[in-house]
Amino acid sequence: MPVGRVPQGGRGTGSAFVGRDAELRHLVGLLEAPPSVVIVEGEAGIGKSRLVLEASALLRADGVGVLEGGCHPLREPLPFGPVADALREAVPRAAQAGPLPRVTGALAALVPDLADLLPEPAGEPEAVGQRPTVAAGVRAVLASVAPVVLVVEDLHWADEATRDLLLLLARDLPAQAALLLTYRAGDLPPGVPLLGAPYSPPAGTAGTEIALTPLAEADLAAMARGALGARATPELVRALLHRSGGLPLVIEEDLLTLASTDVRTPTELGVSRSLREIIGQRLDRLPPGAAALAGGASVLAVPASERLLGRMAGLPEEETADALTGALAGSVLHELGPDHYGFAHVLAGRAVYESLPGPVRTRLHRRAVEALRELPEPPLVQIAHHTRRTGDVTGWLEQAEAAAVRAESMGDLGTAADLLQQVLEQPGLAPEQVARAALALARATQYGTDYGRTVASMRRILATPGLPAATRGVIRRNLSMVMYNQGGDRAGFAELRKAVPDLEQGPPEQLARALAILASHAPDGGTAAEQTALLERATALVADSEDEDSRSVVTSNYLNALGEHHDPRAPALLAGLPRVHDNPHLVRSTVMTLSNAVELTLNGGDDEAAADYLREAAALAARNDMSLMVMYTDSYRLLLSWLAGEWDGFDREVEDFRHRYVPNPLVTGGLLGTAQGVDAAAKGRHAQAVAHLETALAQDGATTTSIPPAAALARVRLAAGDVDGAWQALTGPPDMLGFVVRRECWTHSWDLVPTAVEILLARGERAEAEELAGQHAAGIVGRSAPGAVAEAALCRGLLALAERPAEAAAEFDRARAQWLGLGRPYPAALAGERAGAALADTDPAGATARLNASGEVHRRLGATSHEARCLRRLKDLGQVPAPHIGRRTGYGDRLSPREQQVHDLLVHGATNKDIAAALFLSPRTAEHHAAAVLRKLGTTREQLAQPQDPLLP
Repeated sequence: MPVGRVPQGGRGTGSAFVGRDAELRHLVGLLEAPPSVVIVEGEAGIGKSRLVLEASALLRADGVGVLEGGCHPLREPLPFGPVADALREAVPRAAQAGPLPRVTGALAALVPDLADLLPEPAGEPEAVGQRPTVAAGVRAVLASVAPVVLVVEDLHWADEATRDLLLLLARDLPAQAALLLTYRAGDLPPGVPLLGAPYSPPAGTAGTEIALTPLAEADLAAMARGALGARATPELVRALLHRSGGLPLVIEEDLLTLASTDVRTPTELGVSRSLREIIGQRLDRLPPGAAALAGGASVLAVPASERLLGRMAGLPEEETADALTGALAGSVLHELGPDHYGFAHVLAGRAVYESLPGPVRTRLHRRAVEALRELPEPPLVQIAHHTRRTGDVTGWLEQAEAAAVRAESMGDLGTAADLLQQVLEQPGLAPEQVARAALALARATQYGTDYGRTVASMRRILATPGLPAATRGVIRRNLSMVMYNQGGDRAGFAELRKAVPDLEQGPPEQLARALAILASHAPDGGTAAEQTALLERATALVADSEDEDSRSVVTSNYLNALGEHHDPRAPALLAGLPRVHDNPHLVRSTVMTLSNAVELTLNGGDDEAAADYLREAAALAARNDMSLMVMYTDSYRLLLSWLAGEWDGFDREVEDFRHRYVPNPLVTGGLLGTAQGVDAAAKGRHAQAVAHLETALAQDGATTTSIPPAAALARVRLAAGDVDGAWQALTGPPDMLGFVVRRECWTHSWDLVPTAVEILLARGERAEAEELAGQHAAGIVGRSAPGAVAEAALCRGLLALAERPAEAAAEFDRARAQWLGLGRPYPAALAGERAGAALADTDPAGATARLNASGEVHRRLGATSHEARCLRRLKDLGQVPAPHIGRRTGYGDRLSPREQQVHDLLVHGATNKDIAAALFLSPRTAEHHAAAVLRKLGTTREQLAQPQDPLLP
């Protein structure tokens, strides 16, 4: 891209654009190859905005749209404000191009002045804080006006909601859209990633960070020649470089002064390297009214209207216009938008502010409070800031808390947290003030996007001096839930138990919440009777309470307990939970309960009911700004598809999910981790399967979430002939079989009890196997768990297999029919295969039919190892399927189906022994197929088996 196309001269400088040619080419090259995310970093005055300005001109000349928004230091609670500014230009353009997608209706709250151009939102009216829904709307608008670049400057001042929105966009940009962000690292809050959470571009999205450095002497010389001509001597250039440190803003201001005044040398500009003297000289040349206007603008610190500036300067309306014209003509103030005036750069505003005597600043801050309170919608954050600057600590505390309440109500939790942290840092607070602010801060903090930062912040709050015991208990309880729900850290329950003594000193409702959560979710949480006792105590504590939030938490956990045991009363109680309510916490509780209901009904095998709960939970989570619950519901969509037999592309979809949510404990634990392990095992990837399942089992400890990986790991080890290893997978640590018996979780249908029965029989412990199967059968009576019915049939079949194979086959057939009716082809195929194996000696024809049917299901699923096992059993019966998968002719240099299976295993580092075990071949046959694959592909094992994370596909 020829740099000669760049317009020369920036806003109010008249200087050439120099020293950034490489950065400009790199920047525009990336932005013109979307999707891409480019971040420009540099200190104040380094030229970030100028680089963006020049790049924007080039992009527009090439037909790429540029949408611009910026952040401000004294932001009022307006989530997504910078993006909303950009949308004001994009929405009309998108509407002209054709009807907008319905998802864009959610943006009406951001740009109410353009609401008539947007469609009606789907479902309930959307609120401004609903980040996933807003992100979808913004994506749709960007796609409608593509190719387009969304620019957001000064991101170090962004509110948390804007950071989250940009993070969601950066992870999933439209194909023809790019994102350009600028920020100052030195002004970013300590420990806070730029987008609120660690970010790396997803596959298919280009990305880079450009760090701007000071200009070199040659660059400054070019600028000086453009502004001063022959006066730009080498001596002058070196003096200007020494004075400015290569900072473009200072250089431009110096050159402007040298070019437009009688000043001839840098000595006459003053010896300071600061911008203060440059701005001071301009102020000295202003009329008194214009100078007063500039002083008022520096105190306000944000762009302001002509009327507000006149009020700050104490000027009558007729004099304000002349004063403003003078300030603009003197290049002290600049027009930043319609009736919005301020400084071209933050350093200029600081220089004017610091030039004011202390008493004058105090008087102007006091005047700002008065003027801002007169506005139709008083900006509470700004009022709090100015009140504090007057020295009125009591007034500032009141204003800061009021501003935090407004921010939280609008979903701007970042602004709320900033204000409340300042309040807590104020010495001499009364205990009730400490308690109130700490609770509010913990509430605002716990919904953060970055898990590590959230936990660290909440621990700092717990360390606040003078924190009352009851308040400390509530905050610790909230911390425990963040640790478990966001980080998958079961140590959170140790924090919850630690909170109980503190909670006992406060309102009973807070204690009830903790007891209910411990009863429903804590690992090693005791017997079913102990669980019931805790829930009954919690229910009694809130029975007469008017605290509907606490009653909701107790109800939610009571429903979780019912769901854990698949009590038929649960669906009716779930239906009675509020979906719409004036209290957002009640709706959030409903969303979490519905999300839990998805997993609990999956545990019982009722995928149809789970899908219904999922649709409702996902819609409510999106409408109520519950990003964490959106992550959970997305994971359940993956699981339901996999359970329904949609295995093709599952690895890829899991990877997309892994990168869409960071950090993501769900991808390695619980049901999703189990599904990946089972999927890998079915495809013969033994090491990968074990890695997935051991990781998932270690992640959650003795909870219901660990039942699936424990069962699957035991099954993998049993299939490999490791009976003792299989038993250890079930009995721990963690002892998941003991947990199931103790908590009476008989209805959880992830193969744990049938596997345990089979292992006990293999260990010669038939009495124990019969006792376990009997407990299971009794425990599922009257429960809504159709998957458990199939597992009871499996248990009966296993017990009958040795002496009554026909009876065993009939039970396995019942299990197969049950699973087919529930829409789960994989366990159905496994049950059918069991039936076929049971009939091998007494009914070869029946065995063949069942093995052929199961093998065909395994083939469709891509369960290579299981298909091979069925083929081996058919071969043992004298049956050779046609066409035989291992035929050796007709493929030439192409891989045969069997060779393709071997290739897939070689890619994952399988040895000949591994291949033989996975595909039920002799070691010699496995060696032959592996050699053929390597010969046809012209490669080696080492080249084919690239090193990789065992948890990745």
